[in-house]
This record gives sequence, C-alpha cells and structure tokens, in this order.
Amino acid sequence: MRPMATIITDTLDWYGFDQDGGSVHDVIGTRCDPYTNNLLSGKQYHNCCHSNLTRALAASQNLSLTGAEQLIHDVLNVFMCTGFTQDTHQYFMKASPVRPGDYLEMFAETDILVGLSTCPGGDCSSEHSSDTVECYPLVIEVYEPARDLSNWESSRLNEYNRTHGI
Repeated sequence: MRPMATIITDTLDWYGFDQDGGSVHDVIGTRCDPYTNNLLSGKQYHNCCHSNLTRALAASQNLSLTGAEQLIHDVLNVFMCTGFTQDTHQYFMKASPVRPGDYLEMFAETDILVGLSTCPGGDCSSEHSSDTVECYPLVIEVYEPARDLSNWESSRLNEYNRTHGI
C-alpha cells in the first residue's frame, strides 16, 4: 500500500470540526449504494453515487456494468460534511459549507482514474437518496506539474511481507 494522491490545496481547510463534531471530506462513511438502499427500503434505486460511478466507468472504459462495478473502490466524499453526534455517537450528515469556487488540488502519486458523482442526495441535511433535492456540478481539471519533478520519488511500498500469517 502507498498513497494514491496527496491533497496539496484545500479551500475548506479552515472548517476543521464544527460545534456538532462535523467536518468535511468524509472518509468515515462510504458512498450510497443500491444494495444498502434496497435493504433499508425494499426499493430499486439507481440514482446513487455507487450506480453513477459504475455507469460512468462502464461507459468510459467500455466495460460491462458487472465488470465496472468490481473496480469501484472506496471513495473520498469530497465536500461532504459528516461526523458523530456528541450525545449518542451516531453518524450524521449535514449541509456542506462549500461555496462556489472551493476546490481540492491533488498531486497524483501514481496513475489513477478518477470519477466524480455529485451526490444525488443533495446536501444530505434534509432528505437523502432523493430525486427532488437540488444538486450542483463538479469539475475535474488535470494539469501538468508546475515544477520540475526530476528529483521526485514515488512513495515507498509498505514493507509488510504480504504473507498474511501463512
């Protein structure tokens, strides 16, 4: 294991933790998916980040949905504001403090394929997994490094021996 990308600029780095214990760029929760939704509601729901990412990868790489879905891994919920309540320690989502023009700038430590899904649940503070909540676009821009990287070295692989006890 090694880093895939390093965040080098974050215009929301001022946010920290709020009075509710919330913070941005969630890595606690996973993306919403049709499997969990089906377990909770008994319904077939396809307007979720997992399905959005699966469809996008299938289309961009000419894969079947089954083939693409196996390649969809954990996510960084960019701009999402989440935390645990201070009294019951339950996971919560709330409206993001993101503003027009906010961004993350990352340095790719290895070749990566990035996909974006604007949360179909909107700001997640009032109604989630909904076709009625307002969503906003996101943009990816890819740049060449601004500085000479001839002396840059990729991060080292983790030195774990990979025998898993066998």
